[in-house]
Amino acid sequence: MRRIVLVSGSSIPYLSKKISEFLDVPLVNPQIRKFANGEIYCEIEKNVRGADVFVLQSTCSPVNDSLMELLIIVDALKRASANSITAVIPHYGYSRQDRKAAPRTPITAKLVADLLTVAGTSRVVTMDLHAGQIQGFFNIPFDNIFASPVILDYVRKNIPPDNLVCVSPDAGGVERVRHYAKKLTTELAMIDKRRTGPNVAEAMNVVGDVKGKDCIIIDDMIDTAGTLVQAAQALKKNGANRVYAAATHAIFSDPAITRIAECEALEAVITTDTIPLSAEGKKLSKIVVLSTADILAKAIHRTFNHDSVSSLFI
Repeated sequence: MRRIVLVSGSSIPYLSKKISEFLDVPLVNPQIRKFANGEIYCEIEKNVRGADVFVLQSTCSPVNDSLMELLIIVDALKRASANSITAVIPHYGYSRQDRKAAPRTPITAKLVADLLTVAGTSRVVTMDLHAGQIQGFFNIPFDNIFASPVILDYVRKNIPPDNLVCVSPDAGGVERVRHYAKKLTTELAMIDKRRTGPNVAEAMNVVGDVKGKDCIIIDDMIDTAGTLVQAAQALKKNGANRVYAAATHAIFSDPAITRIAECEALEAVITTDTIPLSAEGKKLSKIVVLSTADILAKAIHRTFNHDSVSSLFI
């Protein structure tokens, strides 16, 4: 008889617990310890022989520790004779390094794909992948689930749609924002952004009519919030009424929280729990965190039962 086992890494304990409650499946917390030199040790204290195992772990800060921990857990499960090992990675780290942007640079998103496969992963489930082509780096099944249903539901209930414009913070995000604009039946605008270095961007012109409109800037992730703040200020300068932001992954590297708190142009930042919010972030009422546990639990349930997960892609 087939059985399902949920194993939680240390990066997303709250989200893992919620997923466990949705599925009504007990959560296995492996013993994770570190040697004095920083090496990670893992022991799975439950029999997983022949089980279909789902490992819940976001590769968020500290990214390298989270990734290494995930690989070690997968290796331990493989050697414990698990039937299949699905890595549920709500936030896929290194996803921004998906191509050679300059000479003699790595494609680290592909390296992570190779590491996961070699470690023994049978399948990967992730959420709002930064670059869709990363799916092609894998020779194992890969499901990219969208958080848009959760965010759209919140926006419909809390922001009047009649005067709303969906805004892309750059040209690369237009397709994502077009999806939101279609679902909300709103207009679309874009920020003409010029990047001068890693984590450094200068917002330039606003393409589209935002004068007197409520605007919602939509992105897949917020890192240092430099782009977000400049985009919000650019929209305000162009006559926008109120400016909101929505992003799936709240990376919030320093000084993101400070920038968001001090940005008078931003009314609220809507995000999800794919990455845990810091204590500083939890204190900021401007940040709204939505749960993705329901969507991820459905994806796990359907994967285990060999049902289609395609309806979760849109």
